[in-house]
Amino acid sequence: MVAGGAARAERITIATYNLENYVSVGRRVDGVYRENYPKPAEEKEALHAVIADLHADVVMLQEMGPPAYLRELQADLERMGEAYPYGQVLEAADKERHVAVISRRPFAQLAPHADLRIRYFGSFQPVKRGLLEVRFKVGHGVLTVFAVHLKSKLTERPDDEQSALERVGEARAVRDCILREFPDPALSEFILLGDCNDVPKSKPITALLHRGKTKLFDLIPAVDSRGEMWTEWYHREDSYSRIDYAMISPGIAGAVVGGVARIGDGAATLVASDHRPVVVTLDLP
Repeated sequence: MVAGGAARAERITIATYNLENYVSVGRRVDGVYRENYPKPAEEKEALHAVIADLHADVVMLQEMGPPAYLRELQADLERMGEAYPYGQVLEAADKERHVAVISRRPFAQLAPHADLRIRYFGSFQPVKRGLLEVRFKVGHGVLTVFAVHLKSKLTERPDDEQSALERVGEARAVRDCILREFPDPALSEFILLGDCNDVPKSKPITALLHRGKTKLFDLIPAVDSRGEMWTEWYHREDSYSRIDYAMISPGIAGAVVGGVARIGDGAATLVASDHRPVVVTLDLP
């Protein structure tokens, strides 16, 4: 205890960021379509600037390529003086776009949940990008950080428009996995971040927030420097929406500094990705 009887708090800042295809895929570069082309250098440089501006201890990533691509990102950041020596890629059913983490803090524990399954039109199939679980020693105990990237709205199935059924199935599988580890969220310390590919009042987000009367998370509000709340610009429709989130367990809902998360909106964000990062800072006793 410190003078006055107040408990000493330890601060940790955690971000989530969809990097937009940090992989080798077919893409148009300088007006020419190229097969298996890596993320362009201009976009990578912008990513480095965005991540540096987050001042985060931990960054949960989506649309990361295989482990060699993560090591490349770590090396590039280190050359800028932004060392994230700890990293991990979750290799799940989606062999191209992965959930990953980079961190300034060592991991107390890593648990890649690549085996989650959903029942989908009479058969079982995997949660495509799995659920990444990382634990850190913080304050008096351990903070558990989960990262997700739920199914996109792209689909070839006319009987599941915009993959709505598949996405809500993935959300429920993630929720149930977390509840198996933390059956009483009100007494637990964990946070979930990531790209959920749906808007705040949609069924997948509702499924993540609670199961029946059991509340798993409080949805942390997030705004940029202009008070705007969108996190993704969808090229095809020229539309803006909030689909990237930070959610916190009721046991530490009061630990969010200022009660709100920050959406990164520097100039480089418009070049780096079609998403903007969400950053939350916690003071844990």
